[in-house]
Amino acid sequence: MKIDQKFPFPTDVETAIALQEKLRHQVITEDQFGTIKYVAGIDVGYSDSDKITQAAVAVLSFPQLELLEQSIVKRPTYFSYVPGLLSFREIPAILDALEKLNITPELLLCDGQGLIHPRRFGIACHLGVLVNIPSIGVAKSHYIGQYNSVGLERGNWQPIIDEEEVIGAIVRTRTGVKPIYVSTGHRISLITAINYVLKCTTKYRLPETTRWADKLASN
Repeated sequence: MKIDQKFPFPTDVETAIALQEKLRHQVITEDQFGTIKYVAGIDVGYSDSDKITQAAVAVLSFPQLELLEQSIVKRPTYFSYVPGLLSFREIPAILDALEKLNITPELLLCDGQGLIHPRRFGIACHLGVLVNIPSIGVAKSHYIGQYNSVGLERGNWQPIIDEEEVIGAIVRTRTGVKPIYVSTGHRISLITAINYVLKCTTKYRLPETTRWADKLASN
């Protein structure tokens, strides 16, 4: 996969926040894509006391969800852990992993947040804007925002609201199992994002994209 340009990644908090504030206005929250044939799960792990970042990308066919390609990259950790600035810590390695792919995915499912973020610019938004590919944030835990109780049946969901704005959804992907948190990353609406997450989820709580990427990132 060709990435057309290299991007600035500041090392200090103040500059990173300023860049988020600048790039957040490029996020598109409407559906802007055609037929999806390839979906990719993206996850990041750490080793050597967090000194090494390991990014993993798993490309699956859609809707068959068969693993077609995988890419793993290790590199020195670039940015300290700062809540709300996770993308600066993880995306440099993710970009390297994406560049190694022969198949260009048409939809990215990131293990992390999209609009569910204090500045509405989580890792799914940041990555989607940089590579200009539709992206979704798929998180295992609650970050910010309020929501009502979600029904126990698969497919039930409730909007997550912060400062009177819908920023994502809590989604039940498996009946009676703990829900997940879905949000727009880039070039996709929330409703469509929920639908694709559900289509990528089979018999487990997490989408197959996330499960494959998590397995690769933790090896």
